[in-house]
Amino acid sequence: MRYARPLLVAFLVACAVDLVGVLTGPEWLHLGAKPLLMPLLAGYALARRGPRLLIAALLCGWAGDVFLLAASDLAFLVGMAGFAAGHVCYLVLFGKARGALGPGIAYAVVLVVFVALIWDGLPGGLRIPMAGYSLLLTAMAYRSGVLGRYAATGGALFLLSDALIATGIADWPQLPAPGFWVMLTYVAAQLLLTLGVLAPAREEAGPGAYRERSISI
Repeated sequence: MRYARPLLVAFLVACAVDLVGVLTGPEWLHLGAKPLLMPLLAGYALARRGPRLLIAALLCGWAGDVFLLAASDLAFLVGMAGFAAGHVCYLVLFGKARGALGPGIAYAVVLVVFVALIWDGLPGGLRIPMAGYSLLLTAMAYRSGVLGRYAATGGALFLLSDALIATGIADWPQLPAPGFWVMLTYVAAQLLLTLGVLAPAREEAGPGAYRERSISI
């Protein structure tokens, strides 16, 4: 536990360096800091005695981060596969607790409408993989709500971050400094998901059910 706080501080510093690199340059700041983010966060989760599936999800995110640094369709698909594996880890980790119906309907509507809107703008070879990935990501974002508001917010931000990437690929109008917003929402998502997993305790009522408690860093 004594290593938890230094690792969290190191993660936050790496986040700040990466965001500065994305926003103002030079590019080597982003290239150097981004691969450090998820290993540091995974180290923090390990120091907090987090579950193995959480560590695996973060390391899958690290693989996705590294491959997405390369500018090629193949690297993008491999990186997307890394993130998809991380979402599967999260889904298994969330267990079988029943989620609320309202958010489930809202997420389903958002998924269908968003994929329909960006479909024509996507390269032909990416349409099916991105549709499948979007389904998996949306399921993860919805299921994250079973851990409480921290994880639920993290799941929603993860969905937003990847939606910003997808709109860029589809040549939609972008916010100023789009890479900054992609990275900001992404690192916030992974941190909130991590804290959400570390904070809850399983209820005695049954496996997969959680109750929220205060977060101790």
